[in-house]
Amino acid sequence: MDVSSKTVVQNILRFFLLILFQVLVLNHINLGGFINPYYYVLFILLLPFNTPRWLLLVSSLLLGTGVDLFTNTPGLNAAACILTAFIRPFLITLISSGPESLIGDTPSLKNQGIKWFLYYSIALVLVHHFALFFLEVFRLDEFFRTLLRVILSSLFTLLLILITEYLVFPGRK
Repeated sequence: MDVSSKTVVQNILRFFLLILFQVLVLNHINLGGFINPYYYVLFILLLPFNTPRWLLLVSSLLLGTGVDLFTNTPGLNAAACILTAFIRPFLITLISSGPESLIGDTPSLKNQGIKWFLYYSIALVLVHHFALFFLEVFRLDEFFRTLLRVILSSLFTLLLILITEYLVFPGRK
């Protein structure tokens, strides 16, 4: 199996495993009504740099729709995923000093280092969670309560992502 076929298979497996983990485990975590981890966003974060934009958007739509189907939230997760995928290429360009700084095929803690990976992850997770929670509430009278949910849930999600980067993927920093 060549490198590109291996990458495709890994991403398809990651796609389904993250949806299953999200709907079967993480959707049942609700700490004080403020912390709801949405770890499935890791799929969008770990897609290869050279993923065509159309494929990035379509796969993000499918990811969000998959979660929406199991959680009875029609379109909420899909919209948040599409926004996250739309912003991703611009963010990569913004935080990278040039194409030479993008080491490896995929964004990772090992390849880009802790500083780059944290900027990247924090920004995209906040975009995703902000869109998701504010679309869910769809009013501004609970702005600060919703903003607190965004921040706390983002922190918990980021913690899960960093644990994954350090423990699950062998050979990473």
